[in-house]
Amino acid sequence: MPVMSGSLLSLTWLCLGAFAIGTENFMIAGLLPSLSRDFNVSLSAVGNLVTAFSFTYAIGAPIMAVLTAELERRRLLAIAIGSFALANLLAAMAPGYAGLMASRLLLALSAASFMPAASGYAAHWGGEERRGRALSVVTNGLTLAIIAGAPLGVLVGEGLGWRFTFLGVAGLAALSLVGILARLPPQPAGATASLRDRMVLAKRGDILGVLAVSVLTVAGTFSIYTYLSAFLAEAAGMSPRALPPVLIGFGLASAIGTRLGGTAADRWGGRRTVTLGGSLALVAYIALALGPMLGQGRATPVLLLAIPLWGLSSWGIMTAQQARLVALAPEVASISLSLNSSAIYLGSAAGAAAGALATSGGAAGQLGWVAAGFALSALLMVLATGSHDRRSLPTKGAPPAAGAR
Repeated sequence: MPVMSGSLLSLTWLCLGAFAIGTENFMIAGLLPSLSRDFNVSLSAVGNLVTAFSFTYAIGAPIMAVLTAELERRRLLAIAIGSFALANLLAAMAPGYAGLMASRLLLALSAASFMPAASGYAAHWGGEERRGRALSVVTNGLTLAIIAGAPLGVLVGEGLGWRFTFLGVAGLAALSLVGILARLPPQPAGATASLRDRMVLAKRGDILGVLAVSVLTVAGTFSIYTYLSAFLAEAAGMSPRALPPVLIGFGLASAIGTRLGGTAADRWGGRRTVTLGGSLALVAYIALALGPMLGQGRATPVLLLAIPLWGLSSWGIMTAQQARLVALAPEVASISLSLNSSAIYLGSAAGAAAGALATSGGAAGQLGWVAAGFALSALLMVLATGSHDRRSLPTKGAPPAAGAR
């Protein structure tokens, strides 16, 4: 298949699509309290919106990749982001909890179709000489969503109501659709790994150990991120209006951690980097767990220091995890990285579910201990396995939804 050359600026429309998907994915945590009030359901019940999305994405991504393997890439991208826009409109008009849940399932399948296809399109567009830069255009959309999209979505939700946030994301997705159809040329479908190929690789002990670390690491993050508003309110008496600045700080630290994680993996190797990042994440979670014991007034500075450390370390781990997988099986890196994408979303589902259990028991202020438990399990898994990891360059673009085909 010939490499298609062109300005990387044309890929901005894929970046916009990734930004829309990332914003919807991350802003939902800040909207849970208002959704709980409007639908008259518990906070843990609306938290299942995150669990359902993540689980559907994890299972749906490899299945959708196989089902759409023969579809021309621009057409697939247009269908996926168009479906994502439609699902956001349905979410905005949802009459109740069940309708919003159904919309979230469609959102997950649409995102699971778009993100791997966007990464594949960009990689082919850039060719060997510009592949990394082309991929970074797409993944930068996810990074920007963490830094700016999620806080902005929460601000819109607080000011205008949560339905307007979904309308805004629908508009972003529609704009991406127009740009894809108008500015990107068709691209033939490439080779896609079968479900059997993916399962065979997933059964390898060394690969399975790395994937388990990804699941546990992300579970720790989402056990508290999903209910961050409730946690901050109970632990430090912070109002919902304080959440957007906290999310901005978390997002900036995550972006820095993504970059540092790749640099550290280059210098020290993936396993050492994951061990260091896991240790720092554990320290951050313990601080989040102990902070509430100081009382609401004294807890605030402790939490505001621990949250950036949490973002920095947890996202740095995921960059190094990609490096570990590439080092273990460089000849099938695309398959192992797609498995890691599914592992990330399985971790998100598990973490949100664990957080829901704690929150339903009235223990939102204790979520730091839940996250610490996952982080400790991930660290022990790293120490127990993977001693033969080889030093390798990390794949570009660590934010979770990037995926691979």
